[in-house]
Amino acid sequence: MQRKRYSPGRVPGTLLGLGAGLAVVAGALTGCSAAGTAEDVTVDAKAGAAAAPVAPPGRYRTLFEPCGAVPQATLRELLPGTAALTDAARVAALRGTAAVTYDTDRRVGCAWTADSENGTHRLVLDVERVVSYDPTVSDAARAQEVYTRKQLAAGIAVPETPTPTPTAPTTAATASGAAKTSQAGAAATPTGAPSSPTASGGATPPGTGAPSAGTPSAPATTGLEPRLLGGLGDIAFVGDTLGTTGGSGTQRVVSVVFRTSNVVVTVEYRQRVTGAAAAPDSKELQDRAQNLARLLADRLEE
Repeated sequence: MQRKRYSPGRVPGTLLGLGAGLAVVAGALTGCSAAGTAEDVTVDAKAGAAAAPVAPPGRYRTLFEPCGAVPQATLRELLPGTAALTDAARVAALRGTAAVTYDTDRRVGCAWTADSENGTHRLVLDVERVVSYDPTVSDAARAQEVYTRKQLAAGIAVPETPTPTPTAPTTAATASGAAKTSQAGAAATPTGAPSSPTASGGATPPGTGAPSAGTPSAPATTGLEPRLLGGLGDIAFVGDTLGTTGGSGTQRVVSVVFRTSNVVVTVEYRQRVTGAAAAPDSKELQDRAQNLARLLADRLEE
């Protein structure tokens, strides 16, 4: 058999195929290495992202027992009808009736009622500890929302946030603007134009004069209308409503609501009279309810 002649400088086909295969494998490895590097950079960037800030928790974790939170002397003042009761009936009336709640660490309440010659007095206490389930909203901020709804229900508007006052223009710009306005006004007014009736002593145009003596003025305030209160918790208000009950009966309801951190306290004090008896005194009921609210605020500070 005749052998193939070998030519110097010629590379066998087998070696060429082997070299091409090695080049393909090397390129694939390089691509994998580059892809792995890009993924590593992406993971590192995610790991370095800043976490959202978490709102601070509320100040209070538990609530006090409401029926025992009001001193006996204060209850006897708020419920004058208990003085005419027998000892056993008085003890039962001053003990109060606890509100039914499913979690006494979140909400508690108590109510007392007593009849007297001046009608019926009723005291209701409600204490709520507010918890926010949004990590970006604090418990106190959520409690403020609860308080605000109560304030609006009492007919007391929530002050609006003042709008920032725009920066006044510089003196040079003001003077330039005034000069341009004066020139424009002079050019727009024809020579010899008649003056206004007011300047020439003529009649005042309708609707531009001073108000007549019959214009109604704002009603005078008594200082007992629903309003915000100072020096009670973080924020507080008092509400006062007078209405009728059961035909000829009259009832006044006074509510004092205040918030301290994430706790909202509501003191409701009402008196009902019948027949021709005078309406319950607003100042007396407001003073008593506010005094009790301040005692409870002090209790929360203990």
